[in-house]
Amino acid sequence: MIEVSELTKRFGGRTAVDHLSFIVRPGRVTGFLGPNGAGKSTTLRMILGLDEPTAGTATVGGLPFRRRPRGLRHAGALLDAGQVHGGRSAAAHLCALARSNGIPRRRVGEVLGEVGLSEAAGRRVGGFSLGMRQRLGIAAALLGDPPVLMFDEPVNGMDPEGVLWARGLFRRLAAEGRTVFLSSHLMSEMENTADDLVVIGRGRLVAAEPLADFAARGTRRTVVVGTPRAAELAALLTAAGASVETAGPPGARKLDVTGLPAERIGAIAFDNRIRIEELTARTPSLEDAFMQLTADSVEYTTGGPR
Repeated sequence: MIEVSELTKRFGGRTAVDHLSFIVRPGRVTGFLGPNGAGKSTTLRMILGLDEPTAGTATVGGLPFRRRPRGLRHAGALLDAGQVHGGRSAAAHLCALARSNGIPRRRVGEVLGEVGLSEAAGRRVGGFSLGMRQRLGIAAALLGDPPVLMFDEPVNGMDPEGVLWARGLFRRLAAEGRTVFLSSHLMSEMENTADDLVVIGRGRLVAAEPLADFAARGTRRTVVVGTPRAAELAALLTAAGASVETAGPPGARKLDVTGLPAERIGAIAFDNRIRIEELTARTPSLEDAFMQLTADSVEYTTGGPR
């Protein structure tokens, strides 16, 4: 388990992480989300003892990670797949990590096989593609067979097969009872992989809850209604307490309706003999919820519409 309590990090006059508290529990994949510059990488580095907090604490299995003499047996992490000596082979890189952490050498071959790099074991890492480096970084995280695993943008550079493989791996690791903490900007990966979310903005906690709860509370359900008598139906639905907007260009025959379920909308149209060409309930999406709930926390924005 990972426990973060009032964690704070300042760089000069800038606060990167601000009194952040959350728990990442075993047996589940917990996604870590936030806009660029939100403090995700700094938080991960403090959990692993790579950066010293200004205030607060972060523990892995009940202890600060720096107090673990053979850390890879307690937590494995992939923070930056590029931080590997390019002149070393994949096997040599993992052998060095195994030796320094008291891990049997046989684990090197096992994890290389698990990530699909057995045939590349003797190749120099400098010739690896980004996707292969990501796989090597995941192998290093798995080397000590740890109960806690942390991954920062692990599928960057992977092809579709690699993404599917990684998704299945994270789910399996959690099913084995491990703590899996996964940072990614890919909403589709979070929707397909995570059980819980920790969302931060400008270094502060926005939410820490199951993914389904976060997606549902961040946006209202909308029903798309298509009808040749859009203006008339809009007036009836508004009178019934709905919020109605015209969808599409002027003169469009579609409405976006919130505040009434599809069944009630259909009944109102039927009672007033208005033909319905479309009646589609939109399920709240994780991306919609994320954009809405972190809108005030975005540090870098474009001048275009949002």
